[in-house]
Amino acid sequence: MPTRRRALLILAALTALSLASIAAALAVGSLSIPIAEVIDILAGTADAPASEVVRQLRLPRALTGFACGGLLALAGALLQVLLRNPLADPYVLGISGGAGIGALLAMILGFGVAAINGLAFGGALAAMVLVFGLAHGEGGWSQSRLLLTGVIVASGCGAVIALMLAIAPEDRLRGMLFWLMGDLSQIGEPQLILGLLAVVLLLSMPFARELNLLARGNDIAQALGVAVRPLRRGIYFVASLATAVVVTHAGAIGFIGLIVPHLVRLAAGNDQRLLLPAAVLAGGSLLVIADTLARTMLAPQQLPVGVLTALIGVPVFLLLLARTTAYND
Repeated sequence: MPTRRRALLILAALTALSLASIAAALAVGSLSIPIAEVIDILAGTADAPASEVVRQLRLPRALTGFACGGLLALAGALLQVLLRNPLADPYVLGISGGAGIGALLAMILGFGVAAINGLAFGGALAAMVLVFGLAHGEGGWSQSRLLLTGVIVASGCGAVIALMLAIAPEDRLRGMLFWLMGDLSQIGEPQLILGLLAVVLLLSMPFARELNLLARGNDIAQALGVAVRPLRRGIYFVASLATAVVVTHAGAIGFIGLIVPHLVRLAAGNDQRLLLPAAVLAGGSLLVIADTLARTMLAPQQLPVGVLTALIGVPVFLLLLARTTAYND
């Protein structure tokens, strides 16, 4: 099958999966709504009692979940190229920990949602600057130095978060734990994060060729005319910013940025021109499906979506690891 045709089929299949996952999120819940009625509500041809549930509650949540999943998967794919490490994850550089400190501080002080989001975003950016500053030595920074610095900063943030949970008031502890485990129940309008997803993808796609060369090594990329240092800084900044926005909106949701690029790479190869948009579609679909399960499995009680992504991600990653090990052996 021609490569171009195969790429179009993969993108078409993932687009269909994305639409199906969003449709399921709109139809499934404590109030079940037939798909035909959901379509009529979205088209504006029905004014059923369920229209408010779909338009005001489920649709913003589904679109926000899709954008968050797409950003995490895109950030994971970019970081795996940057660090040339298949285990690279959007949260490995301490960004989630920095956001967690900011958000939990706001919760302990009794601030509102806007202040929680603002401090979470500020904490994520502070962690990003700290990691980049500490990893920058006399000769610049290397992949291993950046990765190790991120792990250390993440560990330090984890210790601070544990201390904050230990001293937090009992009446705020549940909300703090839900935020740390990932929660899409407290969401607003999805336009901003959907716009950011589109901007990050559009900024990344023109550099797909350079990313393909960078994945083969810095020396090879530089010999073929790639401006390696600015490209690496740009990747780090874009991936970190995308992760910071996701953590601010939905808390710490793990494994999306780790396993989705792996799965897409197995199906579509390592060409970033296909991998990046395919990762966005697959990551968004996976998080929407996980969030739908999180709010329906034990309804009316809702589970943190990060728990579901971990339960899905751990066995999938172990399966991929076993398959890779067997192949290498």
